[in-house]
Amino acid sequence: MKAAVLHAANQPLQLEDLTIPVLAPNHLLLQVLACGVCRTDLHIFEGDLPLTHQPLILGHQIVGKVVDGATPDRPAGMRVGVSWIGSTDGTCSFCTRGEENLCDNLAFTGYTVNGGYAEYTLVRADFTYPLPAALDDTDVAPLLCAGIIGFRSLRVAGMQPGERVGLFGFGASASQAIEVLRHWNCEVYVSTRGEAHRQQASSAGATWVGTENDKPPVELDRAITFAPSGAVVVSALSSLRKGGIVAINAIHLDQMPAFDYDKLLWGERQIRSVANMTRQDAFDFLQLAGEIGIKPQVRVYPLDRANEALQAVKHETAHGPVVIVPTASV
Repeated sequence: MKAAVLHAANQPLQLEDLTIPVLAPNHLLLQVLACGVCRTDLHIFEGDLPLTHQPLILGHQIVGKVVDGATPDRPAGMRVGVSWIGSTDGTCSFCTRGEENLCDNLAFTGYTVNGGYAEYTLVRADFTYPLPAALDDTDVAPLLCAGIIGFRSLRVAGMQPGERVGLFGFGASASQAIEVLRHWNCEVYVSTRGEAHRQQASSAGATWVGTENDKPPVELDRAITFAPSGAVVVSALSSLRKGGIVAINAIHLDQMPAFDYDKLLWGERQIRSVANMTRQDAFDFLQLAGEIGIKPQVRVYPLDRANEALQAVKHETAHGPVVIVPTASV
């Protein structure tokens, strides 16, 4: 099979011919139909997240077809999705109380185990998700991380229908979260850098759109930050009403600046981090995405242009999610 392989941080991916993975117990062999390119892939590629497994095949937003290891609920030919969490231990205190996203023994697709920048991939069967028939392969691929994590961020922030919510930053995750928020009849206030992102937020139905330095004109019930910046977290906190919550949607965050507790945090305001996702988040979001028809405007790259795809994410030149489509045939 063809695969785009990372051998060291900040070194171009190498297109290589590899052996198709051998089926393992409780796993599925998937033919990769599409794989979304996530900013986390870029963090791994550039060494912000240290490489613990190399050589490595990146990619954790995988749409695949079952070709081996089929089960009654995952029959041969079925289309399934794979996300960031590749497996948990299932036995620790976090897993047994329904907090599997906090498991200390997680495997991460495209990071600690090989991912989807390839024609085939091997995945844990119980960490795959049936996909809405209404969404095409390239439609659904960007939903499998950015969408699910954005949806979990709304849950962590305690979102209720009809509330006022601020989105600080407007990339792939926020652009999908706003569709859920509009479905819930929320007022959405977006602060983001870049005119293209502001235009995208306006087109998506935001109530108000401003620059990264502009403060929303109302007090917010909830806020989600998407930029890996501590300063943005403080900006979001300064926009909250008493009792409001800021949820930080970032796997990597620079230093938090000092801020005035009495003015910004007192009054039972909260700052909460968003760590990974659970399988229930994935099932619930994908069902909702199919019902309301979330279809990002994607830019597609073939596997042999995977390096260009990563750069498009880095420099935000694609104006939407980036998806790699291999050309495997069975």
